[in-house]
Amino acid sequence: MGFIEEYRSKVITAKQAAEMIQSNMIIEYAPWGLAPYKFDVALGDRAGDAGLEHVNIRAGFSSRMPAIFEKDPEAKTFNFGTWYYSGLDRKMAATPRSTAFYINNYHEIPYAGKREDLKHKWPDVFVTCARPMDKHGFFNMGIGNSHCKDHATSARIVILEVNKNIPNCLGGFGEGLNLNDVDYIIEEGEHTPIMTLPEPGKPTAEETEIAELIAAKITNGACLQLGIGGLPNTLGTLLAQSDLKDFGVQSEMFCEAFAHLYDAGKITNRYKVIDKYKSTYAFGLGTQKLYDFMDNNPNLASCPVDYLNDPACIRANPKVTSINNILEVDLFTQVCSETSGYRQISGSGGQLDFAIGAYESEGGQSFLAFTSTFTDKEGKKHSRVRPTLAPGAVVTTPRSVVHWLVTEYGMVNVKAMSNWERAEAVISIAHPDFRDDLIKEAEKMGIWHQSQKIR
Repeated sequence: MGFIEEYRSKVITAKQAAEMIQSNMIIEYAPWGLAPYKFDVALGDRAGDAGLEHVNIRAGFSSRMPAIFEKDPEAKTFNFGTWYYSGLDRKMAATPRSTAFYINNYHEIPYAGKREDLKHKWPDVFVTCARPMDKHGFFNMGIGNSHCKDHATSARIVILEVNKNIPNCLGGFGEGLNLNDVDYIIEEGEHTPIMTLPEPGKPTAEETEIAELIAAKITNGACLQLGIGGLPNTLGTLLAQSDLKDFGVQSEMFCEAFAHLYDAGKITNRYKVIDKYKSTYAFGLGTQKLYDFMDNNPNLASCPVDYLNDPACIRANPKVTSINNILEVDLFTQVCSETSGYRQISGSGGQLDFAIGAYESEGGQSFLAFTSTFTDKEGKKHSRVRPTLAPGAVVTTPRSVVHWLVTEYGMVNVKAMSNWERAEAVISIAHPDFRDDLIKEAEKMGIWHQSQKIR
């Protein structure tokens, strides 16, 4: 049977695909811009079906309200959870219906699809969007490579929803599924728009000050990892306007800032040891302009996250420079980047992976950045430097891993510091209005001993 005949034999409707789902199954939705739409709508229509219950859906960073959530407000049929929270996921989690959050280091997510001791967590059904099949029988899903290949390989049923709006992202590896890997294909109706982010807004004064401090520490040939948020794009703009050159890229997310750096001629990847001359990433997330830049771009390579974010892979390249945002830090320099008290805000993502790998890279640096304060709904200002993390806050990056901490008031390298020195250092970059109170708390905690400081 040729490609075309085999392809046609696998085409079904979204409704037919949804009818395959049975109670107690684990359904893995592909993350980011690959999340299925037509299948999700059809499965949502089965909410309340007699005998259908405890269907567990795992997703990643929702861009639209999943039908299985919207049409099953009391979770009588579907349990919905995600590997990483978007703003929409936060809103869903705040409802009585709620969502589950799956705990992970980002580079370990594929293990849930290939370790024997996690076989009970392997997906029964993997559902993804992908580009239409090419002449070699492959469906490209490189914009959300991440953990898709491993979960597709371990699933009993693989359902693919064709979408021509997905850019063709070159490998790397793991960026596509062969027709032989796919059991069923949905191609009916319109091709839905994929997830986009708005153009980055104007940076705040604090973000600019933080970006300038970090930029001063970056040198020619640095291999960059940029996290999500306004700061990375602000830093990318500064670096694009600087005299620096020959940057490399190894970053779980390919974001707008990298496209700007390419446009400025700043990225060559010539000093990378592995994946030389290629900017490697696990997923892309940004504007349509960014996706157009990524489409068929031979400078870029889409890779699975268990490779890209493996600390051993990260440290193999020299001068890895990792920049990520955090939510709060305590006087022990424990870092929380994903919760506000008991409320889940985002996810651990790859922050720990890169904090470890970048520091262990030859000449590498890991920067964890944050504005010194935030203002609550009542207009009251709070310090992001706290005596101890807020009740319920989780440790995303342990104190033993933290390298540089940066606010608009300065930056401190806390490696090889005692607990007293760390308290002093982090207080020095807190907002001045809170420093005296933080010193008093440090004294109560026994980590502020003026006469016993170690230099």
